Amino acid sequence: MTGIKICGLMSVQDAEYVNEFDVAFAGVVMFFPKSRRNVEPEKAREIVCALRAGIIPVAVMVEPSAEQIAEAARCGFRYVQLHGSVDPRLIESAPVPVFKAFNVKDMDMYEKYSACKNIAGYVFDAAEPGSGKTFDWSELRSLPRDGRLVILAGGLTAENAAAAVGYLNPDAVDVSSGVENEDKTGKSKERIQAFVNSVRSADK
Repeated sequence: MTGIKICGLMSVQDAEYVNEFDVAFAGVVMFFPKSRRNVEPEKAREIVCALRAGIIPVAVMVEPSAEQIAEAARCGFRYVQLHGSVDPRLIESAPVPVFKAFNVKDMDMYEKYSACKNIAGYVFDAAEPGSGKTFDWSELRSLPRDGRLVILAGGLTAENAAAAVGYLNPDAVDVSSGVENEDKTGKSKERIQAFVNSVRSADK
């Protein structure tokens, strides 16, 4: 089955909604105050503790320091998802496995990071991560697979998730804005369910 990652959790309530569905990962944005989804470490720890055991928590960060990665690990995150230009030495020294995120503007960095042994997977996102915009998925069809997880993000919703899975056959899909409430205050249980149903329909 295609893995599902619900990203941008901001509260224990969001975690409780995610717990009700068959998802693999839950993402929380940390140390990036430019994002409206940014969560302080104490709140992030509460969210991690609220997730049921079968869901893997992922800290999402942009060009973090080694101490910030260490703090995420102390909060209970089992993976970190790193955006932007990150020193490969920082990736290799991280105390937990890394998902390295790319967008369509920095896809040429893929080979540089693929040499890092601590990378467990790649997240492919739109030009503006977190914007809810899609990109041309055909750009990913020629990328060589090296056994690590391939996670597709960027503007996915219940309306296009099945098509994305059918077209690219990623290991997992990542959604954030596509399952938010209309007022952007948190996640929508109904939209999470619709998204999960869409992905599972493509798995059949």
